[in-house]
Amino acid sequence: MELKKNPKISLERKSGMFFNVGLAISLLLVITAFEWRFYDDGGLVDLGQVDDDFEDIMEIPPTEQPPPPPPKIELPKIIEIPDEEEIEEEIEVDLDVEITEETVIEDIVFEEAPEEEVADEIFDIVEDQPGPPGGMAAFYKYVGKEMNYPNQARRMGIEGRVFVQFVVDKSGNLTEVRAIKGIGAGCDEEAVRVLQNAPKWSPGKQRGRPVKVRMILPITFKLS
Repeated sequence: MELKKNPKISLERKSGMFFNVGLAISLLLVITAFEWRFYDDGGLVDLGQVDDDFEDIMEIPPTEQPPPPPPKIELPKIIEIPDEEEIEEEIEVDLDVEITEETVIEDIVFEEAPEEEVADEIFDIVEDQPGPPGGMAAFYKYVGKEMNYPNQARRMGIEGRVFVQFVVDKSGNLTEVRAIKGIGAGCDEEAVRVLQNAPKWSPGKQRGRPVKVRMILPITFKLS
């Protein structure tokens, strides 16, 4: 028994098939349109045949700044001074002097110029040296009597000589007393103290006049 074909069903099947085919073609066209690339038909350039003009490029020299101008030197102004006027005066000289045998000519006496005195000059060597009363033996006896051995030097066992410098002035006073070479531990100060309190000396003399004389004496410190 033959089945009758339903034209409506056949049309629906064909329309579905056409729709699917059309959809596939549309998708293919869209994909092709997005993936298609267009290239310009330009000639390829061979870089090996390009003429370079690098050697023809102008070299630009570095910019040189001119040095600063030197400072202006002000020349001194020259002031013209007029020449001094010469004053010509007529000087009358009377040379008519009558000289007879009775004319007495007085001798010209030249007064000696006074010697210049050097103020406060201190001598190291003089004609008459200053000295203590009773001589040096009496002076060292005085020093030994007045000297107090410093306790610090005694504890440390220090002995030796202290060289004291002083100036005997015109009146015989001992001034400017100071230790120029010492042993420390209070000995230097004690030696200076004793000489500052020493009695007057006889002053030194140069050409018969008292002068200041500088002297140096050793003071010995020795433990008994």
